[in-house]
Order: sequence, then C-alpha cells, then structure tokens
Amino acid sequence: MSAGRLAIIAGGGDLPRRVAEQARKTGRNPFVVGLKGFAEASLLEEYSGPELSVGELGRLIQLMKKEGCEEMVFAGWLKRPDFGSLRLDLKGVQSLPKILAAAKKGDDALLRAVMDVFAEAGFRIIGADDVLNDLLVGPGPLGRIAPLPDHWLDIRRAAEVAKISGSLEIGQGAVSCAGLILAVEAQEGTDRMLSRVADLQIEIRGTPDARRGVLVKRPKPQQERRIDLPTIGVATVRGAGKAGLAGIAVESGAALVVDRVEVASAADELGLFIYGFTPAEVA
Repeated sequence: MSAGRLAIIAGGGDLPRRVAEQARKTGRNPFVVGLKGFAEASLLEEYSGPELSVGELGRLIQLMKKEGCEEMVFAGWLKRPDFGSLRLDLKGVQSLPKILAAAKKGDDALLRAVMDVFAEAGFRIIGADDVLNDLLVGPGPLGRIAPLPDHWLDIRRAAEVAKISGSLEIGQGAVSCAGLILAVEAQEGTDRMLSRVADLQIEIRGTPDARRGVLVKRPKPQQERRIDLPTIGVATVRGAGKAGLAGIAVESGAALVVDRVEVASAADELGLFIYGFTPAEVA
C-alpha cells in the first residue's frame, strides 16, 4: 500500500475541491469519493472519482484499500441521513446498530461512530486543516474592518448561546442584535438561518445602510474536530451582508475559512468585519 495517497470523502460545498487541489499540489495523489446527493459532479469528473451512498461503508473501504490510501479526510457539508431509506451494503448493515445507537446521542457521537468504522479498518483520519494549513481562522480581524466596542455585547451574547446550543446538539451558530438573539442555527444550516434574519422586521435588525448585529460560529463543546468544524466562505459573508449584520465572529483556531482572500475582500466591500475571537474574549 502506498503511504502517500489521501482519500477525500467529499460532501457539499467548495471545501472538498480546495482540499483536493492542495493534496494534488503536495504530491498526495488524492482519491476523491463523492457522497451521493452532496458532492459536486464537476469535482468527481475532474478527479475521476466514484460516487457512493452514505451507507456503502464496505465498498468505500474496499475502494480506498484498492487505491492505496492510508489516510482519509472528510470535507464538505452533510445532512443527517434518513436511516429508514438509506442504501446499505453488508458493512453498512453490520455497522448500523452501533451507528443508530450513537445517533440517539447526537451528531458528534454519530460522526465518531462512523469514524470508528474506518479506524478499525486501518485508516488514519485527519482534518481538512491538516491538508490546508492556512484554513484555520487566526485571532483578530480577517479583513480591514474590526469590531467596535459596541459590537462586543452581541459577540459575547451570540457566543454564549452558540455554546449552549452546541452542547445540546442543535447547531454551531447564533445571531445577536443589541443583545437580542435573532436566530439560532439548526439543521437548516448557516445560509438559511441568515435568510431568516434578513426576513425579520428592520426594527430589530440592521440594514446594509445601518449595520447592526453579529453572527457567531463556534464548535460544539463536544465537537469532533476532524469533521464538521464551523466553516465560513464568501456565501456566508454575502448572507450576513444581506441580513444587515455588522460582522461575523468565529472562534480562533477552531473554525475554517474557505477562500480567505476572497472572503476578506467581500467583507471589506460590504462594510462588515470578520473576527477570530479567543475563548477568553467571550468568557
């Protein structure tokens, strides 16, 4: 088995492509496997990758071993599957009782149970940030704009709610404006949450001409950090801009940014900040 090849299990969004491009540049010869219903068809075409159902665990293991992969990374967004209609192979059927039991404890327990299946098969699971070294958000502002003193009420309030929400396996994000929680992220994801904020009356939120409020994203306290770290991209910035928010704050060293230069440029153009906070700053 070749030690250098990396398997990339691709969900939705642009992150899988970024990971694959970097793996190719560094000689990792990526083997991209798309999860049906999530991965972009163009990505699989470019990397000649197969498309599998989430429940085809045995086939995935066989393919990765055949292709000489020792390491694997999960990249991109996924939604919890409907276990009743999930297409399963033999390994999926054998693993299902353990996975179902874990699913009752929350998404992070579910992810750890799935990862255990691959670890037991001999694969080393790494995070997307292990491939893309500059993916993690550092401390301080990402673009030219920094939060003002008045913004810290909302940063701390939304950070507190996001931590509580995460501990209850609800989501990783919250929006606060003048100390009032406008939205909490659940299964719909960040983009749809921001759309809900944009639909609220302008009396309780900001506008593009008078920005107020902050989106905070941070990992759940029990987060499995090799999978599903909070991620922001240009779409997040645009959604926050449309919702009239003053900025986005994410936990430094615990959130990913896709297309860092483009994200910072979009934020500067819209007039909102992106800030990496430390846990001490929101305590």
